[in-house]
Amino acid sequence: MKTRWIQVDGCLPLPLVGVVALTIAGAVQAAHPNYPPVPTVIEYVVDPDWRQRPDHLGPRGHVPGVAVDAKDQVWCIERTEVPVQVYSPEGRLVRSWGKGEIVGPHSLRLDHEGNVWISDFVNHVVKKFTPEGQLLLTLGTPGKPGEDAHHFNRPTDTAITPEGDVFVTDGYGNRRVVHFDRHGRFVKAWGSFGAGPEQFTLPHQIVVDSRGVLYVGDRNSGRIQLFDQQGQFLDQWTNLIMPWGMWISPRDELWVCGSSPQWWRRDGQYPPPKDQIFMRFSTDGRVQQLWTVPMGEDGQEQPGDCNWLHCVAVDSQGNLYAGDILGRRLQKFVRTETAD
Repeated sequence: MKTRWIQVDGCLPLPLVGVVALTIAGAVQAAHPNYPPVPTVIEYVVDPDWRQRPDHLGPRGHVPGVAVDAKDQVWCIERTEVPVQVYSPEGRLVRSWGKGEIVGPHSLRLDHEGNVWISDFVNHVVKKFTPEGQLLLTLGTPGKPGEDAHHFNRPTDTAITPEGDVFVTDGYGNRRVVHFDRHGRFVKAWGSFGAGPEQFTLPHQIVVDSRGVLYVGDRNSGRIQLFDQQGQFLDQWTNLIMPWGMWISPRDELWVCGSSPQWWRRDGQYPPPKDQIFMRFSTDGRVQQLWTVPMGEDGQEQPGDCNWLHCVAVDSQGNLYAGDILGRRLQKFVRTETAD
């Protein structure tokens, strides 16, 4: 049988059999495209204009802490002249306060009554405020580091239960978790320096779920440890993420932000984060979701980049809010599940 050759759109001649095969393949792809009929992957798109930050707040600073309240208002702590800032879901400034109250803010948490808890790692205290900024309670001794019932050494974060118990990660200078009752009275402390269970390298963040289980992000050792409220070790998750920031939703969705696992110290140096990632866990340690953003360059960050990603919070619509250190920004990443 003689093969017939034809010219296709100015290309080299193809045998007629090849043309028929291409035609059939095109018809099959048209009937069954190689992408899902509805999106099966959740994406997040940065809203570059979301945060409408007024100039009177002073020069932009590090954003180490963020939280979302029951109205989906976004609270952040910024290392600037007016550190506490509250934004509407649309990004408009609602309230700001705290000038002169906080020396070195590290985290901001909201309790079930709407009060604001701020960890001041430079002044060695944790402070409790009303939503309007009235000081209600101070844990620790201002300006004096230590390791007892009345002193911290550069505390990093707080977790507050519905009953009002407070758990503080006393993390940069000490390596422990400290428990106080709802009145601010010392209950107990646990932890020491090390890499074993109930030991810490740098307890950087802490959250509590609806069952009362505590999750401690031991950042520099790349693990998350789980405890009951008596300090009993329950479990640990390792080699998944360097946990810089943590947030738990009312549905017990645990969000963790940071970077891929790496040695914290190598060849006598401390390497920077090699990437920037968000992970969502179930309470049994299963990874439910992963999202990455570009690692920004200091002073040249583009919208959507993060540079030393430090904190994360999630609103009722599933949007992510992220604060970074070298990038000096609070950004909104809009959850997107619909096709173009």
